[in-house]
Amino acid sequence: MSKSVSIIGLGWLGLPLYKTLSKLGYHCKGSTTSTKKQSLLKQDNIKAYLLELKETTVEGDIENCLASSEILILNTPPGLRKNPDSSYVAKIKQILPYIEKSSIKKVLFIGSTSVFKDEEHFPIITNLSKPNTLSNSGKQLRDVENLLLKNKNFETTILRFAGLVNDERHPATMMSKRPSVKNPEAPVNLIHREDCIGIITSIINQKKWNEVFNASFPKHITKQKYYNTVCDRLNLNYPNFDTETLSKGKLINGEVTSKALNYTYKYVV
Repeated sequence: MSKSVSIIGLGWLGLPLYKTLSKLGYHCKGSTTSTKKQSLLKQDNIKAYLLELKETTVEGDIENCLASSEILILNTPPGLRKNPDSSYVAKIKQILPYIEKSSIKKVLFIGSTSVFKDEEHFPIITNLSKPNTLSNSGKQLRDVENLLLKNKNFETTILRFAGLVNDERHPATMMSKRPSVKNPEAPVNLIHREDCIGIITSIINQKKWNEVFNASFPKHITKQKYYNTVCDRLNLNYPNFDTETLSKGKLINGEVTSKALNYTYKYVV
């Protein structure tokens, strides 16, 4: 059972994670909210259950999705940009009784470094830093972290990622289209999807439970310099940076996690 993993959210990160863990000998299963995607996943021999977390219920076969697994990877983004009035905390609360009744003993929650607010002096964020966000989504992520950490029915590790990128999905594409981009002097905090998968795998293999990790590629140039360089490479227009307003930001120290897991970031973002 210790080699059995359930992944809630077989999306952009969850699906390649499933494939990586399967190759390493883990028995994996996961979930999707789309019937069409479930069919495609089954054609690829991916064990996927139709599942959707809602504020008042869990729709789908949650029992079988969790059955016989010891480890649960909660990889469901809050989705508050599309639905700012929704409650991510309420959705996670709905799944807790099912986790408590299942064979799950370890939970890895995939969170975000947005639980830390941007400030003018660009504070350095380590794994010991306390969340101080002022945003709605950040506060809900923080509350979910606390909800999981306080639950005595399983052990929880929190893994907060900086901005996620890979070769096909890069924020520079969106930045180049915006009429105004804030905080040009702030340090950029990003991490490649392959490093996300490598870090998750390291946590599971090393049994790093009841811990908190922040993950970001350890080199941080200014946002303006970084995105201009990427736009040159991708043949995109430079973003229109707001240089009149004082920049705010933070610096996510990913080296702390690198040392704790003996993991070397492999993909320059």
